[in-house]
Amino acid sequence: MARALDGIKVLDLGRILSGPYATQLLADLGAEVVKVERPGGSGDEMRAYGPPFLKNAQGEETAESAFYIACNRNKKAICVDMATPQGQDIIRGLAAQSDVLLENFKVGDLARYGLDYASIRQVNPAIVYCSLTGFGQTGPYATKPGQDLVFQALSGAMSLTGELCGPPIRIGMAFGDIMAGMTAAYAILAALYHRDAQGGAGQHIDIGILDATVAALSHRAMAFLLSGDQPMRLGNMTAASFPAQDFACSDGAIMLQASQDAHFARFCAVIGRPEIAADARYKLRRDRFRNRHEILGTLQSIIAERPVAEWVERFQAANVMCAPINDMAMAFDDPQIRHREMVVEVPHPTADTAKLIRSPVRMSETPINDYAAPPLMGQHTDEILGDRLGMKAVDIERLRKERIVA
Repeated sequence: MARALDGIKVLDLGRILSGPYATQLLADLGAEVVKVERPGGSGDEMRAYGPPFLKNAQGEETAESAFYIACNRNKKAICVDMATPQGQDIIRGLAAQSDVLLENFKVGDLARYGLDYASIRQVNPAIVYCSLTGFGQTGPYATKPGQDLVFQALSGAMSLTGELCGPPIRIGMAFGDIMAGMTAAYAILAALYHRDAQGGAGQHIDIGILDATVAALSHRAMAFLLSGDQPMRLGNMTAASFPAQDFACSDGAIMLQASQDAHFARFCAVIGRPEIAADARYKLRRDRFRNRHEILGTLQSIIAERPVAEWVERFQAANVMCAPINDMAMAFDDPQIRHREMVVEVPHPTADTAKLIRSPVRMSETPINDYAAPPLMGQHTDEILGDRLGMKAVDIERLRKERIVA
C-alpha cells in the first residue's frame, strides 16, 4: 500500500538527536532517507551514547545505543568522508537527486566543504534544505554549541518545572531536541507542499532548538506575556485548576483531573463527601482554586485510604479523569498502549531482532505498517552509490580503499 511520502528522497546529514528525529518522522511516512556518516570512527555520536545498548541473542551488547535506535528507524546508511573532494562530490551528487537535505552541523561548518545551502542550490535549485542548529543561523549565540539541558535552561522551561518551593528541574527527556525535530519535519512538509502543489521554489529552512523550545512553552509563556508575572512552579498541579494533581493512595499514586464544576461534583460523590462540592468556597472553579489549601489535606487523607486500582475503577465509572502513575514497565504493559501496539519488533542485522517505538500517526489511506531497524554504519553504501549514482563496484572498492567511503 502506498505511503504518504513515497517518492520523496531525503539526504540526512543530521546527527545527535534533533536532526535524526526529524528525518525519522519523514522516513516513517515513506520518504527514502539516506543517512550520511563519516567513515573511520563511530559515525553519529549517538551510536555510542550509552548504556544501555541493544543486545544480541546471546545477551552481548552491540554497538547500537538506545539514543541511536530511538531516532533512526526506516533509514538507509552510507559512510562518506565529506572532508575530501571526492566525498563532497558524492554528497553533491546525491543532493542533486534529492527533494530534501537536512543538516545540523554548527553554523558555517558545511560552507567549508561546499555543502551549504548556497552551494547545494547550484546543483539543485528545487531542494528543500533544512538547517537545524541550537540557536538558529543568526543572533549572538548562533555559533555557540548547546545541548538540550542548555536550551531547557535558557528558554525558561526549567523555571516552570519542579515543586513550588523547590529548585528548577529539567524535563525528564530531551524536550527541546524532540520539539525541534517535530518542528523541522512539519516545516519540511510545508516547504514541499509550497514547491510541489503551489508551484513555488525550493528554499532554506532555519530551525533553532532554542526557538522551538520557547514556542513549546505555549500557554505558560503566554501567561507571562499577558501578566508580566513569573508563572509559578506547580509540581504535579495544573495552573488555575483544582483538583488536578497527584494523590497518594495506599499502594501507589494516582493523577486526577476534576477541575470542572460538574467533574468536581462527581469526584466528591465518589469519595463520599458530596457536601464539599456544595460548599460555596469550592462550588465554582475559580473559588475552588483560590481556596484549595483549605481542602487539600482532607482530600489527600481520603484518597490515601484505598489502593490505586480501586480508585481508578471508581473514578472512571463516574467519568472522572484519572490515571495511575506508571513507570516504564507499567506503561508498556498498559492495556491501551498494548492495544495500540506502540512497540514493534523488527529484524536486526546484529541482534536478530530489535524493539522499536511505533509511530503515533494512524492514517486510513496511507498507513504506516512497515518498520525497518536503524541501519548499521555504512550498511547501504554500495547500494546507494550503485543505484543512485551509477557507480561500478570497482570504483566503489577504490573509494573504500582510499577511505573516502566505508
